[in-house]
Amino acid sequence: MSISTTVQQQVSVLLVDDDARFRQGLQTLLQFYNTTNDQRFTVIGEAASVEQAVHLAAEQHPMLILLDMELATGDGIAALTELLKLEQRSQILVLSGHQEDEWVFRAMRAGANGYVVKDDLATQLFKAMETVLSNQIYLSPELATRFFQTFRFYNGQVSEAKSKLHLTEREQEVLHWLVQGASNEEIAAHLFISVATVKAHLTAIFSKLGVASRTQAIIKTLKMGLVGC
Repeated sequence: MSISTTVQQQVSVLLVDDDARFRQGLQTLLQFYNTTNDQRFTVIGEAASVEQAVHLAAEQHPMLILLDMELATGDGIAALTELLKLEQRSQILVLSGHQEDEWVFRAMRAGANGYVVKDDLATQLFKAMETVLSNQIYLSPELATRFFQTFRFYNGQVSEAKSKLHLTEREQEVLHWLVQGASNEEIAAHLFISVATVKAHLTAIFSKLGVASRTQAIIKTLKMGLVGC
């Protein structure tokens, strides 16, 4: 779907930000776009928390969600993770006051369709919305360059860590399900192996990670970036 080619297309939008003044500013900006383009943006709800955002998205099925990365009752990554679990998916464009590499990397890695720094909204928001509504990823050239630099850095770290730990492919699979919170029985079912084999793999994994419990293994795994968040 392209904003520039869809005449009078209505786009439902959910605003997620705990700053009411900023949400009002977005409303004003979207109304301006409505008067200068064929596209029509309709705000179907506003949320200030993760819970409100998920509830409204599940109820209203917005085409586009404009999501802040810092909310009073949880960060944007938590909101993003929950929103992506919904049966009817929306395009999610992150609007953030942060332009540090780590923030951009975390948001895009978690599944955002695009990222715009709040200071750049006036020049980038319409193009960003047009891009994500066309099922494409939006990052400004500067952010895209920094994102891929960060990606290469973390990818190199992960590869080095895996190499040093000498985790087998099966151990990495067990570790993946462990981080997801699966029990030994559930891991066995997912991988079509016996519970005894799962326990043997966990013993080897704990030894290689230098930990003594499932919780310690999960924490160290996430810190090292051995599996996706």
